[in-house]
Amino acid sequence: MTPVILVLNAGSSSLKFSLFSAASQDLQLIVRGQAEGLQTSPRFVVKDAAGVVLDEKAWGDGVPLGHGGALEHLVGFLRSRSEGYRLVGVGHRVVHGGLEFSRPAHVSPAVVQALEKYIPLAPLHQPHNLAPIKLLLERMPELPQAACFDTAFHRSMPAVAQAFALPASITERGVVRYGFHGLSYEYIASVLPQIDPPAAAGRTVVLHLGNGASMCALLGGRSVASTMGFTAVDGLPMGTRCGNLDPGVIVYMMDELNMDARAIEKLIYQQSGLLGVSGVSSDMRVLLASAEPGARRAIDLYVYRVGRELGSLAAALGGLDAIVFTAGIGENSAELRERICHDAGWLGLSIDAQVNRGKAQRISAPGSRVGAFVIPTNEELMIARHTRSLLAGAAATA
Repeated sequence: MTPVILVLNAGSSSLKFSLFSAASQDLQLIVRGQAEGLQTSPRFVVKDAAGVVLDEKAWGDGVPLGHGGALEHLVGFLRSRSEGYRLVGVGHRVVHGGLEFSRPAHVSPAVVQALEKYIPLAPLHQPHNLAPIKLLLERMPELPQAACFDTAFHRSMPAVAQAFALPASITERGVVRYGFHGLSYEYIASVLPQIDPPAAAGRTVVLHLGNGASMCALLGGRSVASTMGFTAVDGLPMGTRCGNLDPGVIVYMMDELNMDARAIEKLIYQQSGLLGVSGVSSDMRVLLASAEPGARRAIDLYVYRVGRELGSLAAALGGLDAIVFTAGIGENSAELRERICHDAGWLGLSIDAQVNRGKAQRISAPGSRVGAFVIPTNEELMIARHTRSLLAGAAATA
């Protein structure tokens, strides 16, 4: 039977999954898919590595499935496959590991309890990330699980880059800049040496631009600064998150608009960003195709904020050798890449517009002092790698 590693990424109403062969050195992808609409109209779809649909199921409206039902259906699908998979481990994306977890961790009840402390720091992600972990601990306690953290990669940031200018009595409670999307940045750092060794060894800014968006400064492949801070709402404007916000605005909303903490949380996490500014959509594709003035305002603000943060991260690095676009918007929007690079011309960056509209990895123009690349991210593979390493370590010490 083929030993396989299952990678899970649980959201509030979805469960994304990927299955990798642990028998292959490069962790070959076997299938991937997701269960979505878990609380309303559940739908399950799984595809092979080539994108061919292998299985689909819909439960209809008003039939809540939940993470438990989705996991049960997924396990049933895996058991039904004629190839004969043997599940040897499960890797989970967990957004927040705090200061306590600077590397992936074997899951145990004590680890879950420790991770629950970070729910207030990532309220849209952490409780849902932990849901399938708890279910598997309960139903399959013998199955090894690995928690892989979006914050861990950024623990290499110098102390000054993690610090807020707050009293020690507060910072000592863990109120620092954590940074997120670390699994994505770690993957880019792992493949960049094969694509461009000088960029990998030098000063590179990676732009993870998707529905959630952030940027990270890499020095020799290590994180030294990030646009995200204490929570995943900081930094760039995102699909529905506001990004950087003067704390005085929060106080104003409390005093003048009589908003409580939960109302403000909903506003800055779910009603702001591209959606809030445009009044049209949180989807960049929709905004780019829209003639509404609000859509253009949202795009202009997004590009402007990316440019400001790029300058800030270049300053943190003491210069700039390369930039890398990744994630949904970064990988797929030639228009946004062109605008961002045009505004970064002062840094010595120029791109080949024709190449940028194609599928090339390197889009910078010949003679550009700063290299520009488009590299698809693969957080799932990064999680599978970490899970296999933890399993190997456990076997070596057994």
